[in-house]
Amino acid sequence: MRRVRPGGARGGAPRMPAAGGGQAEPGPRGGPPRQRESRKLPGGAARPAAPPAPARPAALALVTLLSFASRFHRLPEPPHVCWDETHFGKMGSYYINRTFFFDVHPPLGKMLIGLAGYLSGYDGTFPFQKPGDRYEQHNYVGMRGFCAFLGSCLVPFAYLTVLELSKSLPAALLTAFILIFDTGCITLSQYILLDPILMFFLMGAVLSMVKCNSCADRPFSASWWFWLSLTGVNLAGAMGVKFVGLFVVLLVGLNTIYDLWDLLGNLSLSLVVFGKHLLARVLCLILLPLALYTAMFAVHFTVLNKSGPGDGFFSSAFQSQLIGNNLYNVSVPEHLAYGSVVTMKNLRMAGGYLHSHWHLYPEGTGARQQQVTAYLHKDLNNLWIIKKHDSDTADLSDPSSPVEFVRHGDIIRLEHKETSRNLHSHQHEAPLTRKHFQVTGYGINGTGDSNDFWRIEVVGRKAGKLIKVLRSQVRLTHVATGCILGSSGKTLPKWGWEQVEVTCTPYLKETPNSLWNFEDHINPKLPNISLDVLKPSFAEILLESHMVMIRGNSGLKPKDNEVTSKPWHWPINYQGLRFSGVNETDYRVYLLGNPVIWWLNLVSIGLYLLMAVSTAVTLKRGIQLTSELKELSRVVLRGGGQITLGWLLHYLPFFMMGRVLYFHHYFPAMLFSSMLTGITWDTLLKFCARFLSPSTTARKVYGGGFLALVLLIMYSFYLFHPLSYGMIGPMASDPSSPMAGLRWMDSWEF
Repeated sequence: MRRVRPGGARGGAPRMPAAGGGQAEPGPRGGPPRQRESRKLPGGAARPAAPPAPARPAALALVTLLSFASRFHRLPEPPHVCWDETHFGKMGSYYINRTFFFDVHPPLGKMLIGLAGYLSGYDGTFPFQKPGDRYEQHNYVGMRGFCAFLGSCLVPFAYLTVLELSKSLPAALLTAFILIFDTGCITLSQYILLDPILMFFLMGAVLSMVKCNSCADRPFSASWWFWLSLTGVNLAGAMGVKFVGLFVVLLVGLNTIYDLWDLLGNLSLSLVVFGKHLLARVLCLILLPLALYTAMFAVHFTVLNKSGPGDGFFSSAFQSQLIGNNLYNVSVPEHLAYGSVVTMKNLRMAGGYLHSHWHLYPEGTGARQQQVTAYLHKDLNNLWIIKKHDSDTADLSDPSSPVEFVRHGDIIRLEHKETSRNLHSHQHEAPLTRKHFQVTGYGINGTGDSNDFWRIEVVGRKAGKLIKVLRSQVRLTHVATGCILGSSGKTLPKWGWEQVEVTCTPYLKETPNSLWNFEDHINPKLPNISLDVLKPSFAEILLESHMVMIRGNSGLKPKDNEVTSKPWHWPINYQGLRFSGVNETDYRVYLLGNPVIWWLNLVSIGLYLLMAVSTAVTLKRGIQLTSELKELSRVVLRGGGQITLGWLLHYLPFFMMGRVLYFHHYFPAMLFSSMLTGITWDTLLKFCARFLSPSTTARKVYGGGFLALVLLIMYSFYLFHPLSYGMIGPMASDPSSPMAGLRWMDSWEF
C-alpha cells in the first residue's frame, strides 16, 4: 500500500519527545490533532502491518487454551505442602477463621486465596506447619486452581499487549509461546503463592495502559474511559498484593507524564481540554487506586477480628479491638498517676514488655546487678510502680490522699513490683550492644541512687500534658547520662533466659526501639474507662499497619540453610529453588526457568539495544526510509522502549534493596523481557527479510526464522518439563536419571 506522510522522512518518524505539538497538522476543533493520530497509529500505517482481523480470535483462543492446559496439568501433584504454601495457605486459613495475623505484604493476595479456599469447600483447619505435610482429606486444589487460573491469564495478557504495540501477530505468538513453555512460569503458577496474583494485576495494568494509549485518538470515549479506569483498578490490585507493585505504578506514571507533556505541546488543544485530560488521569490513576487500596485494608481489618499470632506486632490500642485478646473489653484508668502499677510495651516489632527478675547479670557482663530485659509474653514480672523521683509513694496508696497525675517532662522512678528494685542505668557497657549502657534493677525496697531517675516524655506533646494509657508513645531519658531506654531486639544467652536485651542508648535518634506505651494500668483511686474510648481511628490503624509492614520487610533475614540469591544471578538462570523434595525417593519440583528461553531473553535484550541505537541514529541522520521500515522503527523505539522501561523498573531496584532476595523476585521482570524477545526477533527477521529482493525468499527467511524459534522453545520444554511437573528417581548427576545431561550449570540442584 502506498502511503504519503507530510514532512518527508522525518514526518514518518516514530513518536519521540522531539515531535512537538507546534508542528502538528490542524485537526477538528477541540479534537485530537492529526499528528497525534499518526503517532498512535489508529489507522493508516498501522493497519496494513497488522494481521487480518479473523486470525486474531483464533490465535488468542489457541494460546489461551495452551496456557490453561500447561498450568492445570497435574495441578493436585504433589498432594503435600510445597515451599511457601506453608505461609500463604496458612494465611488463607486465617481469613476463613477470622484470626488476626501479621505479614510483610498488603492483604489482597491472601484475602483472595482465603476466598478461593472458602468457595471451593476448604474449611480452614489444615495447619500448614511445614513443607512436606500431606493434605490428606483437606481440599487444597481450589486454592491452587485459583492461582493457576490467574497464572494462565498472563499468556493472553502478554499476547494482547505485544499485538497492540507491534501490530504483528507473529511477535505476539512468539511471546505467548515463550511464556506457555517456560518451566519457571508454570511452576510459579501451580501453587498457593502470591506471585501469580501479583503478576496477573501487573500484566493487567500494562495491557490496560497500552489499550488506553491506542484510544488516544478518541479521548473521553467509552472505550478510553474503560481502559483508563481498568488501569487504575489493576494498579490498586498490584499494590494490594505486594509492595513491588509500586514498580508498575511507576511505569504507568511515567507513561502518563509523557502523554500529558505531549498534550501540553499540542497547540490545537485548549488549556480547558488539557485540564480535562489531567483531571481524568488524576481521578482514574490516583484517586481510584487509592480508594480501592484503602478499601482492601478496611475489609482486611473487618474480617480479621479475632486475636491471633499477629497481635504482638501491633500496638496495645490496636490489640484492644481483637476478640479474645487480653485487652479486649477491658476497663482501665485513662491517665497515668503516681502510685499506678503499669506494664510498658516496646513499640519495635516484637519488642516485648519491660521485664525484670531476681537473676543477676553474670560476672564480666557490666555490673553484677539484677537483670532487666524485654519479655514477649504476659507475666507478673512485667509490672512496675511509678514513683516520684524525690519522695516515697507509699502515702499515695492511702485512699484519702489526693491523686497526682504524671505529666510530660516529669522526672520519675520505676520500681519493679516483684523485687522492689528500681530501674537503673550507668556507664557500664550493655551485654550485647556495643556503646550502649547497661540497664539493671538496683536498690533495696525502692531505695536507690540518682541513677534511678528518668525523665518521661511523650512524642509530640508539650510539657505538663497528661499521659494516656495505650495511646501515648513515651520515651524514658536517663537523667544522669542522657541516654534513652530501649530494646535492642537482640536475644540474650541462656543466662538471660533468651529474652530480649534492654539497653540505654546514647544515640538520640527516635526509633520504635526507644519508644514505649503503657498497656496494663492498675490504680484503685482512679475511675476506669472502657478501652473503646481509646480505640485508634481507621486512619491510625492504616498508618500503623504500613509502618509495621515496612519494618518487617526491611528486617527479613534468610532462614537456616535457606537458598537465597543475588539480582545478577536471575537473568542468567544461575540457581533455582526447591519447591518439593530433596532425595531420590522424593517427589521433586524445582523452580528454574527454561534455560533456552531465559538465555534467549538475555541475548534479545542485547540485540534490542543494538537495534534501538541503530534505528535512532538512522532517523536522526534523516535517512530516507520506506513506510514499512518507518513502521518497524516505530515498533522498535516506541513499543520496545516501553517494554524495556518496564523490565528495568522491575529489575534494577533489587540491586538497592537490603532485604533478603530470592530467585522468584525476578519473574515480573521476566514477563517484560519475554515480551521484548517477541518484539525484537519479529522486527529483526522483518529487517533481514526486507533486504532480500525476491518476496518469496523474504517470506521463507521470515517464516523459517520464526518457526525455528518456536520449535527450539517447544523442544527445550520437552527436555525440561519434569522440573515443573515432578521428578522421582535418580538425581540429574546420575547417568541413569531421565534428567542426565541436562544439568548444564553446577549451581542447578535437581
